[in-house]
Amino acid sequence: MDCGKHKYKQPIILVDPTASRAARFNKLSSTLENRKNLNRLKTPDRSKPDSGELSWTTSGRAKNHDRCKSPSVSYWSFYRTLPADVCGVNCFLDSPVIRERRGEETKKRHEVTSHIAVVACGPRLEETLIMLKSALLFSKKPLHFHIFAENELHDSFRYALPSWPAGVRTKFNFTIYPITFPTENEKEWKKLFKPCASQRLFLPLILKELDSLLYVDTDILFLQPVENIWALLSEFNGSQVAGMAPEHEEPRIGWYNRFGRHPYYGKTGINSGVMLMNMTRLRERLFKNDMTSVTLRWKEILVPLLQKYKLNITWGDQDLLNIIFHHNPESLYVFPCQWNYRPDHCIYGSNCQEADKDGVFILHGNRAAYHDDKQPAFRAIYEAFKEYSFGDNMTTSLLQPLEESLQKTTHTYCGRVSHLLIKRLKHSIMSVEQIR
Repeated sequence: MDCGKHKYKQPIILVDPTASRAARFNKLSSTLENRKNLNRLKTPDRSKPDSGELSWTTSGRAKNHDRCKSPSVSYWSFYRTLPADVCGVNCFLDSPVIRERRGEETKKRHEVTSHIAVVACGPRLEETLIMLKSALLFSKKPLHFHIFAENELHDSFRYALPSWPAGVRTKFNFTIYPITFPTENEKEWKKLFKPCASQRLFLPLILKELDSLLYVDTDILFLQPVENIWALLSEFNGSQVAGMAPEHEEPRIGWYNRFGRHPYYGKTGINSGVMLMNMTRLRERLFKNDMTSVTLRWKEILVPLLQKYKLNITWGDQDLLNIIFHHNPESLYVFPCQWNYRPDHCIYGSNCQEADKDGVFILHGNRAAYHDDKQPAFRAIYEAFKEYSFGDNMTTSLLQPLEESLQKTTHTYCGRVSHLLIKRLKHSIMSVEQIR
């Protein structure tokens, strides 16, 4: 807040207008110092984001939060009602010098913090928590989780995340958001493909203060530090607004090029399960389209795109992203398949050359690969992360049991290349254990 930009003309505390400015300041400061424990709203509004930074309180006062920017708690300050020439203690805190210094500190933190968004609806609580767990195991830099979930899941996340060990909690913050769609066609958006999946399309419009974001599906497992994929943002050229991996490497088994009934990116389309975004560019870019000769911003293109193609799309929001980047290929950064490795990359024999060379960086167990018997190698990796407890030796409690389980999957194509599935994981575990 800026004392020079008050909303009301009348000060809340009466001060003699004939007194000198110094006297008025001293009188006001003395009065304010005696007014402790300002009231604030203590009951969270479930329709607004709930910040994980406010999970712990002491004597009713939240810790580790920016009181002016907290999305969860509403504050009201005396200072915003004061005239410009009469200020209290906050005038020092909100002075240009302090604001600049505070801004530099915030900027530095944002530069090293990776922001991860996930959308959880229905029976996706466990999957989401294990995904977040995998992100924390190997990352050396702080993380901020932006969790979009149905209201029924909010309390479960609020209970689970703060219950993790203290050493782990220092590595991340989290914010919980309700599922929200435009009032126009709200039901259509919510039911598109899977419940709530299309929420990802609206992240640039909801998280307006974020410059960059990594969106991942709930069925993702990080096999190396999150900051490694976050670093790909620096490889974007001036035109690129988002990064995704191809849907397929082998056209003969591609879906879009064989069955798609709408435009798609490149030869085989793109998969949106791992989506790296420069949110600022996404919000500002004008996108070419096949609905009008006029270029449209992100907030303008989504609804008409759904209306035009809703009878022709199978994979929901992913199809809409394919259509957008089909017409704007220069805006997409395509990263290799090892950043979004799915059963399709090994079910018909290994067809991800980058993974053959360097291993799998991010595992994507789409189509319930973690929960049925069709892909036992994927399920074994998921179960290993699930059973591992924070703080245990990763070699003996995670890697060795996993290797034993994978030996039982060699009758499957993916099981035969299980050494590729855990190649990068071994490296990540070794790095963590050396630090310990």
